[in-house]
Amino acid sequence: MTPELVIQLGRRSFETVMLISAPLLIASLVVGLLVSIFQTVTSINEATLAFAPKIVAVMIAMIVFFPWMMSYMTDFTREIYSFIAIMRR
Repeated sequence: MTPELVIQLGRRSFETVMLISAPLLIASLVVGLLVSIFQTVTSINEATLAFAPKIVAVMIAMIVFFPWMMSYMTDFTREIYSFIAIMRR
């Protein structure tokens, strides 16, 4: 196993984690921001109010983006298996 292969594998793994988690994190961020603005405007100072909408938003984003996430993970897994074939040579 060459150092270049290890670096490439680490970089691809990091990219995959970032790309797969991005839609869920962005949905949570947007909903959290909207709830915070709503709380500021209405002067509601309840810390637990933001959790339920965030959970719902993440679940909806998971349902919407799951086919893409699964496809991307499948492609990444195939790529990892091809790396294993290269390492054995």
